[in-house]
Amino acid sequence: MSQSPVTRRAGEQWTDSDGIHIEVRGLEAPQPFVQIIKLVEALAVASPIVVHHNRDPVPLYAELAQRGWSAQQVPGDPGEFRLRLVKDA
Repeated sequence: MSQSPVTRRAGEQWTDSDGIHIEVRGLEAPQPFVQIIKLVEALAVASPIVVHHNRDPVPLYAELAQRGWSAQQVPGDPGEFRLRLVKDA
């Protein structure tokens, strides 16, 4: 018996084996951007962040770079744009 995928609320955060996840699909602009930057700035220890978005958040990349973070697209669910954010060494 297969499990159905868990439905997350817009803005929800959770921790999994690959890092801290944040669901920003369904949030009105600029909230996805704001929520991601708030999470990056709130971390005391630079843990990887997995962003669940509905599109490529191009303006986010320059802001992340200024804070010493980089982003890489990773496989996600159909219709999802998923990013893995990591603190640069």
